[in-house]
Amino acid sequence: MSTVQIGNTQVGDGQPCYVIAEIGINHNGDIDLAKRLISVAAAAGCNAVKFQKRTVEVVYTEKELSTPRANPFGETNGDLKRGLEFDKEDYEEIASFCKSLKIPWLVSPWDEQSVDFMEQFSTPVYKIASASLTDDNLLKHVRSTGKPIFASTGMSTYEEIDHAVEVLGKKDLILMHTTSTYPAKYEQLNLRAIPEMHARYGIPIGYSGHETGIPTTVAAAVLGACAVERHITMDRAMWGSDQSASLEPNGISRLVRDIRLVEQSLGDGVKRVYEEEVPVMKKLRRVGAAV
Repeated sequence: MSTVQIGNTQVGDGQPCYVIAEIGINHNGDIDLAKRLISVAAAAGCNAVKFQKRTVEVVYTEKELSTPRANPFGETNGDLKRGLEFDKEDYEEIASFCKSLKIPWLVSPWDEQSVDFMEQFSTPVYKIASASLTDDNLLKHVRSTGKPIFASTGMSTYEEIDHAVEVLGKKDLILMHTTSTYPAKYEQLNLRAIPEMHARYGIPIGYSGHETGIPTTVAAAVLGACAVERHITMDRAMWGSDQSASLEPNGISRLVRDIRLVEQSLGDGVKRVYEEEVPVMKKLRRVGAAV
């Protein structure tokens, strides 16, 4: 069996599904909203919360940043991107708040400078976003930290995933099956890729979902996803590009509950008669005469 140690938790084959609440940029640059979302994730029983970190001037070109785009922070795309980024003091507050709630936190760094920035915090694992899977320099830089890695595989071919696995190495690596549309269409989730990827790579495979509902993410866990990640929000009608593909507080609570119920229900596969069945058997079973 293949497992990866994430902080104090073993993630992988034969272990409970590791549930990540993706806050991402749904905090809309508001640290108080971020803390409310962390509280929601902790109350739901999630294993971790995740944010995104970008060095805006590195990830985006000057042309992209100067493009007109009305938003709560100004009139350009750059105003938006800068407004959504937390600084050191914000992340120190996040770290302290997560510690108080006993829930780990992690980030998806989109560039090497963001990795270096995050190294001042004791996050247990990094996440490679689907958009970054073909960025060899970033992959190597994240790997150089020595921390375990989740790597999303949305909008990627097997050839591209093969190359990323070659760059990263299989040690302490969990691949996340993903469809990178927001929200994702159910007919494009392709959940059967989860066991196929497990057979192909021989390492733990998770699932990062962008659909609107809950049952398909539970199904991913049934199909063998060792970890699942879903965006969360206080209200899907809120301003923001990822809100509509997110789960509200009741939704993420139901998801964790349903995954845990399924895990209890799967059992070990050995057919047996349970003690509680015996009185029912004695009352209802009719034994026919031998022929």
